[in-house]
Amino acid sequence: MKMKKMKTNKKILLDFRNQVSTKTSVLIAIVLLSFLGNAQDKKWTLQEAVNHALEHNISVQQSNNTLLGNEQDIKAAKGQFLPSVSGSAGHNLTLGNAQLFPGQFVDRTANSTNIGIGANQTVFNGFRTTNLYKQSQLNLEASELELARIKDDISLNVVNGYLNILFNKENLEIAKSQYDFTKKQLEQVKQLVEAGVQPRANIFDTEATLSTDLQNVTIAENNYELSLLNLSQLLQVEFSGFDIAKIEINTPSSELLYTSIDPILEYAIENRNEIKFAEKNIELSKLGTQLSKSGFYPNVTAGYSFGSNAFYTNLTDIEDSFFNQLNDQKSHNLRLSVNVPIFSQYQNKTAVAKAKIQEDNAQLNLEQAKLNLQTNIQRAFTDAKSAFRAYEAAKKSLEAQKTAFNNASERYNIGAMNAFDLEQSRLRLVNAEASLVNAKYDFVFKTKVLDFYLGKPITQ
Repeated sequence: MKMKKMKTNKKILLDFRNQVSTKTSVLIAIVLLSFLGNAQDKKWTLQEAVNHALEHNISVQQSNNTLLGNEQDIKAAKGQFLPSVSGSAGHNLTLGNAQLFPGQFVDRTANSTNIGIGANQTVFNGFRTTNLYKQSQLNLEASELELARIKDDISLNVVNGYLNILFNKENLEIAKSQYDFTKKQLEQVKQLVEAGVQPRANIFDTEATLSTDLQNVTIAENNYELSLLNLSQLLQVEFSGFDIAKIEINTPSSELLYTSIDPILEYAIENRNEIKFAEKNIELSKLGTQLSKSGFYPNVTAGYSFGSNAFYTNLTDIEDSFFNQLNDQKSHNLRLSVNVPIFSQYQNKTAVAKAKIQEDNAQLNLEQAKLNLQTNIQRAFTDAKSAFRAYEAAKKSLEAQKTAFNNASERYNIGAMNAFDLEQSRLRLVNAEASLVNAKYDFVFKTKVLDFYLGKPITQ
């Protein structure tokens, strides 16, 4: 009886554990699904997108690795000021016949041991060590400027991709609204046909228009999806569930225009990373010339070594012990070497000449960088003004096309206009709406480019 009761209690305990385990599993599953749902529902803000791209972009990571390599080069260059120290130890064993005296050979086993430690120091090498250290520092500074330039370009690309999504999303909304409008118009035409006001052919024309609008919606959806895909690839994130947060785009106005290009040019020439990078390359090229000139100077090195040796054979037993021999035969050696170049087969001369050519090229690269920067800024400035004028023109055109389409719709409803002419009026309205959206985002991006060159944050 007692055993039966114990089995019953054990079964109840197992059932309770299974229930707890099941409830725990369900709870964990709910938490995971909730987490995954939140991850998929995440909408990227512009600042988050830029920060993520700067952190995970492969070019940025490669540039960071370049910086790490430059830091190691600096450590190695510092080490050139220190002496090199090395130790040595060797043992030689000789077996076989050996001639002790002319014509007298004996079977001898000889052991020879040598140990030593030495240091070498460059005293003077035409300032080459000093210039190599300076060069490693300049390389690090140049790599930092290059990394900053890469980050600037990535930020601008992310902003462009983000605005492109907003642009395509707005175009998609316009296409859907046109489809909904035509759908309602089809119902109205059917009612007018049934009332005998319009011919039945108008139903077929409106249905064809509805099909075209549906096709336009599909195209707009594809463009929107492609823009999302492009940005997700730029950010290197999973495309599934990727979406961005909607931001309000300021209506273009003359207040957003820059009145003069001169402040932008002045700031950019003084602060842009591509200009600083070109200037840093000029410093590097001049330092390269100094390095090449070091070949004309004498090279002075000094060295010191300490060592000892021991030798013993099987032919005698009067040799001193191994450690006593090492102690008795220890010696110090001091060296000073001066190497004066006399003729280097024109190697030093040509190296200096080529280094000076690199100086000229570095100066030309700076001038080219300035010209490219000025060209880009002037183009962006002109594009911004043109985009604003295009926006103003598109806005007026849209207002006119809305009025024209409303009038055409009224005439169509009373039978004073055929379906073809109404469709032409509607297409002009659709094109005007698309032109306005395109002009708005084009103007916004062009002003962001100018902000970019002026050093203003482009994520706001």
